[in-house]
Amino acid sequence: MQSQALASGAPMSFSHPNMLCPLAGHVTLTASLGTLNTLADLPDSVVRGRGQKQLTISTSDRKLLNFILQHVTYTSTVYQHHRVDVERKLRDLVTIATKTFLRPHKLMTMLRSVREYYPDLTVIVADDSKEPLKINDSHVEYYSMPFGKGWFAGRNLAISQVTTKYVLWVDDDFLFTTKTKIEKLVDVLEKTELDVVGGSVLGNVFQFKLLLEQSENGDCIHRRSGSFQPLDGFPSCVVTSGVVNFFLAHTERLLRVGFDPRLQRVAHSEFFIDGLGSLFVGSCPDVIIGHQAHSPEVDLELAALEKTYSKYRANTNAQIQFKLALHYFKNHLQCST
Repeated sequence: MQSQALASGAPMSFSHPNMLCPLAGHVTLTASLGTLNTLADLPDSVVRGRGQKQLTISTSDRKLLNFILQHVTYTSTVYQHHRVDVERKLRDLVTIATKTFLRPHKLMTMLRSVREYYPDLTVIVADDSKEPLKINDSHVEYYSMPFGKGWFAGRNLAISQVTTKYVLWVDDDFLFTTKTKIEKLVDVLEKTELDVVGGSVLGNVFQFKLLLEQSENGDCIHRRSGSFQPLDGFPSCVVTSGVVNFFLAHTERLLRVGFDPRLQRVAHSEFFIDGLGSLFVGSCPDVIIGHQAHSPEVDLELAALEKTYSKYRANTNAQIQFKLALHYFKNHLQCST
């Protein structure tokens, strides 16, 4: 005897108390999260309960019984938003994205560490350095930008090319280790309502809360370190407003908020402030990524690149004033603490 459910993995059971009696054979199928039917065209005296949770087949003809069971269908009526298909591979769910600038040696070291633990994950690189790189890796998508185009412009470019459900953001000088468990972050996003979940960089979680005080003349935003509460179902994780530059996010929700391309240099918390009220953020400090050492480069060419990079990294007073003015205008602010 065979039975077939057209939706594989359907929660269904069957009983056959009289199967051995050829004069009164019947089988009862029961579904807990959907309804049952059969494609076999038979009278109600043989098949009872079509389109219901319990389907009873009554026949003394075993060939007919097997035929009916082979054509049983199951239709799910309960949406299980916490379930994920276990056959889906990580590379079909997650893309790694990064922005780099004048640090080819750092980028290549980071990419090698990715391949040590995740050999087939796609990595998208946005680079606004002077000279484009040649990267011999079939799973790396490299996009060259105009020189010095900027930090958030690069983020927008990289994330706009992501085609997976989730994107993992990393800096170009990070290092993947045995504690960099992307699967853990995926599990958190699959089973909660979070839009973004961060890890830690060498133990630095950079968690901060954003508290908005509203008034007619403009709002005040207060930034405080820490978190609001533990994350239900994940005792090692918390709910917060902002996290470190190592986070997994729903791609479409990240794109919905976007990164203001006018912020060219140092910017991070501005994204979470732009997403305040629309992004649900969490942090799981036990998912850890490493960071490359800040030791001076011995190679003269690389040392020159590092020196040039450091000049661009610092915001000028004019850039700081512009960033604050933009920040206050966009978010209808009159003060921040």
